[in-house]
Amino acid sequence: MALLILGIVIFLGIHLVRSFAPGVRKVVIERKGVGTWYAIHGISAAVGLALIAVGFGQARATTGILYTPPVFLSHIALTLMLIACICLAAAFLPAGKIRVATKHPAILAIKIWALAHLLANGETSSVLLFGSFLAWGVMLRISMKNRWRAGEISYPTVVSYRYDVGAILLGAALFVAIVWKLHELVIGVAPIAIG
Repeated sequence: MALLILGIVIFLGIHLVRSFAPGVRKVVIERKGVGTWYAIHGISAAVGLALIAVGFGQARATTGILYTPPVFLSHIALTLMLIACICLAAAFLPAGKIRVATKHPAILAIKIWALAHLLANGETSSVLLFGSFLAWGVMLRISMKNRWRAGEISYPTVVSYRYDVGAILLGAALFVAIVWKLHELVIGVAPIAIG
């Protein structure tokens, strides 16, 4: 469990620097350049993610159950995951209505992903992992809203509604890939029994 916690702290911590300790980022960029900051950020994120992957795998085998979700919540979780995949796809396309309405579709996708997994999993390690990511998503969204109010960032305007169609199609394709085989290949657990 220690590796999982350390990974969560490193991964989420480096992603919260800009929101909660912008001076640190600014000093590194001023003294060493923006490339150095991106290197620190990228390496820290990769190390944190690796620790999360290893730590979660170890913790799943040793931690207990906090709650046993009823079966119907897994159906809700699957539906939420489809929405999360569409939001994630919208984050990487030019602005359509989905991206404009959600303002930060990638953050929303992470929050929905975390919530969906909390609904379907009651193991201590799962609650720690997905609860941390949900809390991080909420904090990051509040921070982005404050930065928008301060004029540091601006929200996109609709470029074309065809990007919504693209987000829906790409998101649905990603969802099918995850449910069909990707989740089982990466995580070792099939989200639903197929065949």
